[in-house]
Amino acid sequence: MSNLINLNVFKNFFKSSNAGGILLFICVIISMIIANTPAALALQNLLDFKIGFENESIHLNYSILLWINDGLMAIFFLLVGLEIKREIVEGELSSPKKASLPILCAVGGAVVPAIIYLSLNAGQETSSGWGIPMATDIAFALAVINLLGNRIPASLKIFLAALAIVDDLIAILVIALFYSSGIDVTYLGYAVAALTILIIMNRMNVQNPYLYLIPGVFIWYFVHHSGIHATIAGVLVAMTIPTNDTDIESPLERLEHALVKPVNFFIIPLFAFANTNITLESEMIAGLTSSLGLGITLGLLLGKPIGILLTSFICKSLKISSLPEGANWLHILGVALLAGIGFTMSIFIAILSFANPLYVSEAKLSILLTSLAAGILGYIVLRIKK
Repeated sequence: MSNLINLNVFKNFFKSSNAGGILLFICVIISMIIANTPAALALQNLLDFKIGFENESIHLNYSILLWINDGLMAIFFLLVGLEIKREIVEGELSSPKKASLPILCAVGGAVVPAIIYLSLNAGQETSSGWGIPMATDIAFALAVINLLGNRIPASLKIFLAALAIVDDLIAILVIALFYSSGIDVTYLGYAVAALTILIIMNRMNVQNPYLYLIPGVFIWYFVHHSGIHATIAGVLVAMTIPTNDTDIESPLERLEHALVKPVNFFIIPLFAFANTNITLESEMIAGLTSSLGLGITLGLLLGKPIGILLTSFICKSLKISSLPEGANWLHILGVALLAGIGFTMSIFIAILSFANPLYVSEAKLSILLTSLAAGILGYIVLRIKK
């Protein structure tokens, strides 16, 4: 009987909407503990270990860390792309009236943090990290707001989800345009040809979503070697998969449902574990008050709320859009603070921003502490009785 109860508890945990966020947090804690013990070197050696193969024509021999960051994260971006397309076709981004507030707030919440970061880092080696505080972590932000249950209007959760999805789209564009290396036209041409095949399949109404993944693997390879960051391939493939605005489950929705658990319970926690193994050093702690650390902290904790609140106020004043149903300005402030949880995407951009390992570690530590503060503050504000 006790075994059955334990099994049910385990099953209920993974059915919980908060489970992904909890697992993510546990992986961060474990990784940071290991990084500050004698086992740190063994973990780093494991992450640096190369697997794969290569010859004169094919180059697929990379470290485990790179396979996680460029390979598995492409699947994460595939899921993000599916969510973006679904919202555009049938969700909160499907009409100008529905989409105006979360889209404009996402833009405001991305631009203001970047300006704050650049104002503190202009002319310095760390100026390339301006994209770090632009991002919002969907998994963590939604995990926190779900903890509030019925204390807040359901419309507020939808607003945060739509805002975070648009925020991810902005981050994807920033990575593609500003954080990619020199372009190899030949490989890019191969990627375009493979993508064209997927578009033709879409026009031919090919309904099996998994058939799109086979050319998708080749697109990943070609994009990876073209100089554009490989994870963008996931988004490109997602945009070709058919969907509809009816009650009939579409190929896109089938694939999305198939990916949600592997991404939330394996890929993102593994990414967090591999990229938050931060060995704390005095220089790194000092970096929290450097222009790099302050740019990230003020960008996420101050820039995000200012950008989102200011945009919301302007939109409401000009009658471009209205606040979510049943929501007030305190609700918007709480959501704006939760949007300051950068984590996954912020860490990802930090890795792409700096060649100096110390800057990367300082950025990761600032992101972790600031995201934790943003989550706590957002939760407290949204719990206040109106």
